[in-house]
Amino acid sequence: MNVSMEKTGNVSALLTVSIEENDYKDKVEKELKKIGRTHTIPGFRQGHVPFGELNRRFGKHVASDVINNEVYNAVVKYIQENKLAVLGQPIPVEVKELDLKNEKDFTFQYELALAPEINVELDKNVTVPYYKINVTDEMVAEQDKQFCERFGAQVPGEEVEPNALVKGSIMELDENGAVKTTDDAIQMINGIVAPMYFKDKAESEKFAGKKVNDKVVFNPWKTCEGNAAELSSMLGVDKEKAADIKGDFEMAISEIIVLRPAEHGQELYDNVLGKDSVATEEDYLNGVKAMIERDLEGSSQIMFRREVEKMMMDKYGNMELPAEVLKKWLEGANDGITPENVDEEYTKMEPSLKWQLIKERLSALCDIKLDENDLIEHAKMIARHQFAQYGMTNIDDETLTDYAKRILADKNYRPRLVEEVGDIKLFNAIQAKVTLDEKTVSLDEFKEMASKM
Repeated sequence: MNVSMEKTGNVSALLTVSIEENDYKDKVEKELKKIGRTHTIPGFRQGHVPFGELNRRFGKHVASDVINNEVYNAVVKYIQENKLAVLGQPIPVEVKELDLKNEKDFTFQYELALAPEINVELDKNVTVPYYKINVTDEMVAEQDKQFCERFGAQVPGEEVEPNALVKGSIMELDENGAVKTTDDAIQMINGIVAPMYFKDKAESEKFAGKKVNDKVVFNPWKTCEGNAAELSSMLGVDKEKAADIKGDFEMAISEIIVLRPAEHGQELYDNVLGKDSVATEEDYLNGVKAMIERDLEGSSQIMFRREVEKMMMDKYGNMELPAEVLKKWLEGANDGITPENVDEEYTKMEPSLKWQLIKERLSALCDIKLDENDLIEHAKMIARHQFAQYGMTNIDDETLTDYAKRILADKNYRPRLVEEVGDIKLFNAIQAKVTLDEKTVSLDEFKEMASKM
């Protein structure tokens, strides 16, 4: 078998595979004999079918499969041995049924879309902007307020405050504003509402300042814009019935639960920053500031990535791509892509393909490699963040590691994590190789810049 390649352009080539009978004859005979041993054929004992009969019945089909398999393996081997960077898959020039009756030797041809060579420069002569967000006292105070509320306590209150929960009986009213007493009347004895979440603020205001034993007439439908699930929960009725309930109800308040924010002290400091991490208010506020800075660092990193991508695309994005071969590959690989829309779909795909090629070159320059420990540490960070959302900030390493391994065991989620870790390592390496033009900006300035990227 002979395989040869002819360049048809700077980034395209034609691969020719010539196969002769001697290249596949023995494999065809072997497959036919295997069929005779393993298949039951009417009129013959298993394992005693004459070879001529096997060839008459199955020879054409088996020979076609063997030839196609041999040719495919030869194409893959040639690409691997010659280290060809092929985009997509080899595209058959012609697909036709083999005339095995009149021919024994065959020639196949494939179009190849070759990746262009990209000579990326990455050193201290390359300068990239890096924007750090200034953390103000106001930002620290707001975050502190949120922590105090999160770790605060719910206690009985004397009147309805902005963040209060209200308990009591909720009774349906008739058209005259009186409590309905008919058998079909809706009566929720142990009702609970959260006016701060009402979508209609006028309905929320009806509860403001009310006390235990007060009565409030309100419209449940307006509080949630008719959401059947919310109405069902509030009034204790089926969702199907809830959607049609648009009248007024009366709530007799029996209990008011208000939030009392946590006060500064060791218990709050431990909950926010970890047990015994700090002992004074000053250190606590500094810790909160550092926490905000770490969170905002993620935004700075995202902006840095965008700056790198823009810079690299501006400098190297004019590369030549094998557009026509790639369009053929897109048509063959995607049911929804046709000759009528392939140009449009290719135009959408081209920028991301160019960036992917540049990123692969950058990864090679930075010698980026991943191992399982990289993935586990990243998954542990995700797990730690998820636990923290529920106020669980003191999870031990063994639990985090076990949770991380379960995250990585998800075959649908794992590829995304692999890409995330690869990007983190790549951009960390780029950050170390280039010169950073660091600039400190306000949060509003940063948001404005991000909206224009």
